[in-house]
Amino acid sequence: MSKGLGETATQFFHHGSEEKPFVFASGESLPSITVAYEMYGKLNARKTNAILLFHALSGSQHAAGHTESVEGTGERWTDDNKPGWWDLFIGPGKALDTNRYCVICANYLGGCYGSSGPASINPATGKPYGNSFPTVLSSDVVRSQVALLDHLGIKKLHAVIGTSIGGLLALNLATLYPERVRIIMPVATGLRTTVLTRLTLFEQVMAIENDPHFHGGDYYDGPAPEYGLALARMISHKTFVHLDAIEKRASKTVSQPNGQLAWYKVGHNVESYMLYQGKKFVKRFDANSYLRIINMWLRFDPLRDAGVSSYEELFARSKAAGHHYLVFSIDSDFCFYPEEQAEMIAALEKAEVSSMHITVHSAKGHDSFLLEPELYTPHLVYTLEGRWKKSSLDAKVAEVE
Repeated sequence: MSKGLGETATQFFHHGSEEKPFVFASGESLPSITVAYEMYGKLNARKTNAILLFHALSGSQHAAGHTESVEGTGERWTDDNKPGWWDLFIGPGKALDTNRYCVICANYLGGCYGSSGPASINPATGKPYGNSFPTVLSSDVVRSQVALLDHLGIKKLHAVIGTSIGGLLALNLATLYPERVRIIMPVATGLRTTVLTRLTLFEQVMAIENDPHFHGGDYYDGPAPEYGLALARMISHKTFVHLDAIEKRASKTVSQPNGQLAWYKVGHNVESYMLYQGKKFVKRFDANSYLRIINMWLRFDPLRDAGVSSYEELFARSKAAGHHYLVFSIDSDFCFYPEEQAEMIAALEKAEVSSMHITVHSAKGHDSFLLEPELYTPHLVYTLEGRWKKSSLDAKVAEVE
């Protein structure tokens, strides 16, 4: 029987200086940035057993175990944050076996759980950056985490795993730094931002922008734009959880106090459930960080970042580096539809990149990857152990040294 990791703690990596600032893809810069991260398991002597994990939209660096508090997050580190978001997958004997691998997860640049973001203090003013914090693109996040790998002395990852929008970042890392990784595992993600996703994300942007307390992002001296952030979360939540699951969960939801809006009175458990999700979320997340990450998703363009004009050119880098991709679809996913992973696999096959496509059959929708380790673990283990290789000689090459 696998065991949990127990108490865990966030660490902080500081990068950059006045002489060598961190320059964002937008051209903006900061003299230095901080990346909050956690590590589970130990690096081996040659530092070849590392797995980098990219979290989802509202996730954090805390992927496993129990972290009681994180410096600088204040009341935002609620009880919901304290258990690791992928604890079912990480630990001794689990899919990401910490007896064998060292798993690293970092909070995104622009986030609100310890990495530099809009709520961080600007040393030049002594106040939060707010609206002045630079625009963050996926390539900025990837570059900040590659700097962390350099700091840790990791030249090449055994694997990179990305869940949901984390899969976009895994794709970025694999194609911008192909020599830095062996295995790429995108879970419930895609190659690009579809029109439907773009519309859903833009609705969330509008919800926050139109909150009277938003003030263009400079709201830290007054009330936070909680109404707008709660509405944004409600818009997104219906894409994360299958509608049947929402209905089932809503049947157990206690009606919300203050369920009367300006005119409309909340009259159904589903409405009460969504209000509850929105109200709970605003306690643990910052609206500016939410906008930065949504903007990163909206602007995602791996072709632009790599300076190529086609996915065949993009994945030629993976072919040259000898990458292997394990791509997961969820048949009930309303956030990243299975057609999006099929498109990715088609592009990989056209570029003659080694790949495997697994479709998970689940009633839980996009959130399946958080809740059902039994559906993913055999395939994760199979791939991490190198059993996808065709010959025993190749298998030995793929093994963690």
